[in-house]
Amino acid sequence: MGKRLGNLIRQARTNAGLTQASLAAQVVGASQSDIGRFERGEAEPATQVVKDIAKACGVTQKSLLEAMPKTTTSSSSSSTSSSTGTSMRVSATEKRLVELYRAADSATKKRAMAILKGESSTGSTGGLNVAGLDLASLDAAGLNVEDLISGLGGLLGDTLLKK
Repeated sequence: MGKRLGNLIRQARTNAGLTQASLAAQVVGASQSDIGRFERGEAEPATQVVKDIAKACGVTQKSLLEAMPKTTTSSSSSSTSSSTGTSMRVSATEKRLVELYRAADSATKKRAMAILKGESSTGSTGGLNVAGLDLASLDAAGLNVEDLISGLGGLLGDTLLKK
């Protein structure tokens, strides 16, 4: 199915600062679940839905429509290395961490990457502040931020940092 289209929809949505739910609210005939399925390439949206998604995300319709799979083309095994057919489920906490990472300034992203690589020797978040959220406060509340971030090392490093 349209993995390339799905990636473009996800990128357009996140660049527009929309959640799947808020995008679905602007697109007639698409639920939050549908948006997720389109982004993962599990379902192919109708042409009108693609146009509505483009409008809601502030991108050209052409950019998304050209990525739609052509029904007349034969499938080829020479796909790009990013579409290996593997998928990964992420928890709500993992999604939130990715959102926080994307909202962070470059200095905070560098410190977060240092933690992911195990370069943090202090055992604390060291004043990391992402999108106005003091990660030290999360530590104080009993949420082990370093363990959560460490668990995302491969996910962040391989998949989501291509943005």
